[in-house]
Parts: sequence; structure tokens; C-alpha cells
Amino acid sequence: MRRYATEFVGTFFLVLTICVAVLAKAQLAPLAIGLALAALVYAGGHVSGAHYNPAVTVAVFLRGGLPGRDVAPYMLAQVLGAASAAALGRWMAGPAPATAFSVTGKAMAVAFVAELLVTFMLAYVVLNVATSASHPNNSFYGLAIGGTVLAGAISVGGLSGGVFNPAVAVGVSTAGLVSWSLLWLYAVANLAGGALAAVVFRALNPAEHEKPDPATAYEEIQELDHLNRANPIGASTERRDAGVNA
Repeated sequence: MRRYATEFVGTFFLVLTICVAVLAKAQLAPLAIGLALAALVYAGGHVSGAHYNPAVTVAVFLRGGLPGRDVAPYMLAQVLGAASAAALGRWMAGPAPATAFSVTGKAMAVAFVAELLVTFMLAYVVLNVATSASHPNNSFYGLAIGGTVLAGAISVGGLSGGVFNPAVAVGVSTAGLVSWSLLWLYAVANLAGGALAAVVFRALNPAEHEKPDPATAYEEIQELDHLNRANPIGASTERRDAGVNA
């Protein structure tokens, strides 16, 4: 339960940052969002993996890093956190824009491709910097993940809305920033991007297909240590598995 609560809290503050920054027309909104995600990933990575994004949850599950029983609860916690934050953010920062972001025709196709590609990039970065055995206990994973979202928001935010996260899509739609008619686009493009990232990661890292979820592995290590008392749990046994946001 504490992992689901961590996903709720992390997604809540990520979406609150997005909604308040955008509704208040903050000039450095993308930077604020990227830094908030980086900080929240560091804060929750050791508990839940700090996905904060259903697309990342799908990617981590498909690469063999999350039990199937946790996928739906993770996603539910993320969506509930996003919707709650959006309602509060709209109350705090004032009314939504007169016209929500929307696209049609060729612009919709461009938005779909942009969301697919940047979500793929985000999930691919997460899998490589936060779940790979080649980077155990590294200190840069949060900055890499937050920086990816920052880069995506700056480069394609004007084309697609810069969502890269189905939970964020629910949040920004609730806040009136994006048209509800685009929710399907974000859901399909983002989840497909996460799944594709997992396929590519598995193809490029065949030896890591069945690496367990670090949060679960850490709990199992603690249980074994309690039984045999052979080696105390220390920093060397801790593994990180982080993911947004986006």
C-alpha cells in the first residue's frame, strides 16, 4: 500500500506543479515541471520506483521490473493523484483559458507522433538510467528523467501539449488546459511509446529481461536478512527503480 500511496503523492505534486505553472502563465513553467519531476523521482524512487506515469509503469512491467498485480493499482493511484491535483490547481491559480488546447487534421497526426516519440524517449531513459544493472545506485537518474521531460516540453509542447503521460492528460483536461477530446490520443500514444521503449530495451539488454522490481527485491532482502541475520541491510543492497511525467 505504501508504494501506491507514493505513486499518488508523486503524481499529485507533479500535476499540481504543471497546472499551477501553466494557469499562472509562469515563464519558466517547463523548467519548474522538469525540476519538480526530478525531485519527486528522488523522493519516491526507493519506495515505489517513482513512475508517476502509466506509460512508465507499462514500460517497467514489460521489461520485467514490476509484478503484474501492481500495474492496475499503480495506474489508479496515478490517475487519482492527477485528478485531485488538477482540481486544486485550478482553484488556486484561477480559471482555465478560454480555449483549451486542441488539434485536428494534420496537426492531430503531428501531435500523436510527437507524444509517441517523446514518451518513448522518456520511458527509454527511465529503463536505462533507473532499472539497468549497469547503473546500480547511481545519483543521476532523477536529473536524467526530469531533463527528458524538460526537453520534450520545450521542443514539442506547442505541437502536442507536452503531456507524455496519460495521468497528466487526465489532470490537464480536468484543469481545462487541454480538450477532453484529445484524451484518447494521449492514452494511445503515451502507452504505445512506453511499450515500445520496453521492447527496445529488452532487445538491447537481453541479459536483464527478468530483473525484479527493486522495491520488491529490497523487501525480500530484508526478509531474508531477518531470517538468517548473516549480513545487515545497508546502502549496498538498496536498488533504485524510478519513473512521471510527465
